[in-house]
Amino acid sequence: MLKIHRLPIFHEKGGGGGETSGHGDDLAFTLSRRKGLVIKPFSLPPVEGDSEAQQGGLEHDHGKATKVDIEKGKAPSAMAEPYDSVSEPIPVSLISGRYLLFDVNVVTYLRRTHNICGSLIGGIPQHPQQNVFLGLPVELMPEEATLLVKKEIGYIVDDVAWHTQRFNTFEGQDRQKYLASLRSQGLKARKVAQSDAVKRSEHHLRKKATEKAREKAKKGADAPEDGTLDTSFDDTTADSPEALFDSDRALSPVPSSTAFASTEPYAVTPSTSYSSSELPQNISLPPDPPAVPGYALFEHLHSHGYFMMPGLRFGCNFNVYPGDPLRFHAHFLASAYEFDEEIPLLDLIGGGRLGTAVKKGFLIGGEDLEAEAESGRKMRTFCIEWGGM
Repeated sequence: MLKIHRLPIFHEKGGGGGETSGHGDDLAFTLSRRKGLVIKPFSLPPVEGDSEAQQGGLEHDHGKATKVDIEKGKAPSAMAEPYDSVSEPIPVSLISGRYLLFDVNVVTYLRRTHNICGSLIGGIPQHPQQNVFLGLPVELMPEEATLLVKKEIGYIVDDVAWHTQRFNTFEGQDRQKYLASLRSQGLKARKVAQSDAVKRSEHHLRKKATEKAREKAKKGADAPEDGTLDTSFDDTTADSPEALFDSDRALSPVPSSTAFASTEPYAVTPSTSYSSSELPQNISLPPDPPAVPGYALFEHLHSHGYFMMPGLRFGCNFNVYPGDPLRFHAHFLASAYEFDEEIPLLDLIGGGRLGTAVKKGFLIGGEDLEAEAESGRKMRTFCIEWGGM
């Protein structure tokens, strides 16, 4: 027998009806033979180390920190640290014509609060010979940097000029303070490395003890039933190097962290020449990011809550997402034009066919400077889909 379940969907980002779920809430479902299809709000597990949440301190969803708790500030403090440490305006480094962010807390804050994603362009220290997974810094599009400056969310810092200005006058107490901060970071990195080494050693010793216990139990099961002992002597066993390690003596005690203790810190190379708290208030700012043709369309889509990523993959200006790109596929391929610009027919056909083939709409937009609007700007956007004849 077939049973059909109808799920209410109100908008393109998902979200259904019901008393417990509002507009746009995340939902999850479970399917079993006993209860059938059960729909309930999606919840996140407790953060590691938060004993209160793990023991049932949070009232929602049997002790799990739900999305509502996180948004209202009831989640563990570890989730709120990035927001507490970031304050606006945010410095954006200008290096060789690129707008870069080096702080992971700033990247997280801009992504969650202002729908600014950027693109990871840095390597990963553990795997430097690959470019599939990238890390910090994050490069912002010129449109994103312009939006941050215009809304006074961030400001541009000429990293080369600030580096020269700061370190040419670095003497006395300031220099000692800077070196002490690097030493503190190096000691912290060494402590983390030593802790990882101890954990690996403990894991290896536990694994070795388990193997020895399994071998001993197996030998006991293979012993003769009449109780006679095998008194034959095997010279190869005594002379084997493995006999030194496979003896029945007790395992060596687990090395403690003091065995690895060292006062020499790791050498730390800072990723930036400054921190956000050390920037002077009267810094001479470089010019704002140059005007780009697609900024009007970018600002229009951003004001409607969309996320934008570079559109080079599909030959457009932006890939437009209805939510975070980590959770949603792009819905539109956006290309910006002047309002009176003549658009080649091949561009329309190619964009429309490509968008339809990848299940996305080909969106074109332009700013009508002669039109009057309440906001002082009139944007017109059109979506093109390819239909067979």
